[in-house]
Amino acid sequence: MQQVDAVIQRRLASDVAMINQIAHYIISAGGKRIRPMLVLLFSRALGFSGRERYELAATVEFIHTATLLHDDVVDESALRRGRQTANALFGNAASVLVGDFVYSRAFQMMVSVNRMRVLEVLADATNIIAEGEVLQLMNMHDPDVAVDDYLRVIRYKTAKLFEASARLGAVLADASPAVEEACADYGRSLGTAFQLVDDLLDYEGATAQLGKNVGDDLREGKPTLPLLIAMSRGSAAERGLVRHAIEHGEVARLPEIVEIVRRTGAINATRDAARAEADKARASLAVLGSSDAREALLELCVRSVERSS
Repeated sequence: MQQVDAVIQRRLASDVAMINQIAHYIISAGGKRIRPMLVLLFSRALGFSGRERYELAATVEFIHTATLLHDDVVDESALRRGRQTANALFGNAASVLVGDFVYSRAFQMMVSVNRMRVLEVLADATNIIAEGEVLQLMNMHDPDVAVDDYLRVIRYKTAKLFEASARLGAVLADASPAVEEACADYGRSLGTAFQLVDDLLDYEGATAQLGKNVGDDLREGKPTLPLLIAMSRGSAAERGLVRHAIEHGEVARLPEIVEIVRRTGAINATRDAARAEADKARASLAVLGSSDAREALLELCVRSVERSS
């Protein structure tokens, strides 16, 4: 990861001062860096040790960073990773344009690896992510969203880059199509589990722990799984309260809604759904031989689901 950070710092450089300022601001906020970690771990597990793994690990982090810059503008978010968002600090226009810079820099980096399969994987991923963003926008303030439609947004918007990151390790190692698909399955399932936990933490955690404001999803009118389950299990009055909150992005009665989500067992049910996805990810690792990298990937399944931030 130190090698990846070195690539990130070098590749962020621009002659435009504001690009340097904003890009370094969001990258320096840290984050879990799971996506680049997947590139490195699958590369290692499959025996690839070339320097291209650092370049592609940094590339997927850049794609993720660009989506965060754009997401925070769309969602009008003020807090991420415990700090002001770039749009809150520098304005929406600057955040969107620097997000474009980071995206295009990622494409320069993936071209430098000079592998057509890498371009196919990442071009497909960025396109699917964009579709996921639009699908989520269509679902905003709609309490009648089906669980399958909600899961589709997760698989497009979040899990697709996890999937691509895991797949890239196999591509670099020239793994067989079957092994590549198993790696991709791991990434997809892990990414789905990760987002499910993110969604439940909006009703379980505290702002200081999460690094974002509790209730942000509700304020944005996002009908996430904890709310969908709470509506399916709650009384008519409780269902009406949650529906109204989703439709109007209302957080004034957030404590009551959190209580409904907890009382109906929606938090535990959402975490159980995340554990089921983590179990699928774990099963996908059967194609890998024994190694420290495989053990780390197994550990990642547990950490992603049982976390509190």
